Amino acid sequence: MKCQKCEKPATFHITDLTGKEGLLELHLCPDCAKQYLQTGESEQETPKISGVLSSQLKLEQTAEDLKELDGKECPICGISFYEFRQAGRLGCPHDYVFFGEELEPLLLNVHNGSEHVGKQPKRGVRDTESQTELIRLRREMKEAVQEENYERAQELRDRIRSIEGEGRSNE
Repeated sequence: MKCQKCEKPATFHITDLTGKEGLLELHLCPDCAKQYLQTGESEQETPKISGVLSSQLKLEQTAEDLKELDGKECPICGISFYEFRQAGRLGCPHDYVFFGEELEPLLLNVHNGSEHVGKQPKRGVRDTESQTELIRLRREMKEAVQEENYERAQELRDRIRSIEGEGRSNE
């Protein structure tokens, strides 16, 4: 979450009982929080309750958008955005592309960037296309077994093994 005054990361979350106006929540960085607490409740420093209400109305509007977004499902792994929000984990590498527009602000806020800069695994499938294909094939194989279509499941199993074998031969 960002500071309401300067866009730095907010680490202070102040709930202020303002009397007639009701409850006022502030999300501030350390510098702005220090300034707010030193100056007290001056009219210039605290946002107006009308501003808080207008931001609340924007939140209601985004709640409708979020409800629509929650129904969106990845065509590869089948995870919905709602499941991602509940579990905090994506289902496959393709989700970063499929939910990219929605994930970018989250990634920028949490990680201050949207590209991986850490270590890479030494073993296993390296390219995301192969990983995505494996996830899709495994899901299809599971569905084929549930439908008792064992010939199709066997074909899918063989395809999975061949892709996994290609990944090992590249090491």
